[in-house]
Amino acid sequence: MDLKTIQAVELAGGIGILTLNRPERRNALSIEMRREILGCMKAWRESPSIGVMIITGAGDAFSAGFDLTEFSRPELFSELFETSSAYHRDLWYFPKPTMAAVNGPALAGGFDLAKLCDIRICSPKAVFGHPEIKFGIPPLLTPLRWIVGEGLARHLCFTGKRVDAVEACRIGLVSEVVEGEKLLERAVKIATEILETPPAALQRTKQLMIDASGLGFEESFCLEHDRVFQEFLLKKASESAGK
Repeated sequence: MDLKTIQAVELAGGIGILTLNRPERRNALSIEMRREILGCMKAWRESPSIGVMIITGAGDAFSAGFDLTEFSRPELFSELFETSSAYHRDLWYFPKPTMAAVNGPALAGGFDLAKLCDIRICSPKAVFGHPEIKFGIPPLLTPLRWIVGEGLARHLCFTGKRVDAVEACRIGLVSEVVEGEKLLERAVKIATEILETPPAALQRTKQLMIDASGLGFEESFCLEHDRVFQEFLLKKASESAGK
């Protein structure tokens, strides 16, 4: 794959490492990056040589969220919506275990990316939060409510409060805090432990987890992402047309 915004490395033993690779933009999630993530997930979903996917970020950030420069270009809004909807869904429905190795701030859409993974570990420099609420964009409640509980999820979404690594571990948002230089090594070790289980059992377990997640992800996502994002983009388009 000819990749410009991510790196995709396949390790012996069945581990795929997807690195968000726009460190100069704090790994902001652009349309191009989401398309490349989609392509990588499609290849690894179908590949018998990949059993676990790890996602991490290059540089000091995991991801600062969506690339805000694209929101000033109405001609991109259709692609913005389509790629956002597709990549969120593909990550949630990815049939193999996924892990976020959060090496730094994971904010807004970057936070969504981390919480859509099955497992999260982080470095002491990690920070999680939904600052987009302060700019009038409702955060994605699901699946945060399944991870930390309904009450705390609502608190974090309403306030935009930022959660550091220690608190993230205390509330169950991440399972471990690992020193930065050892973060990816630890992620690979966990993935190796997961791969001791037969692939068919892993995929069956993953599907059962998806099926058992309270109100189905699809119903929640249609409300929290599709409707909200369409309303936001329509408002932005109207504002641009009025200038």
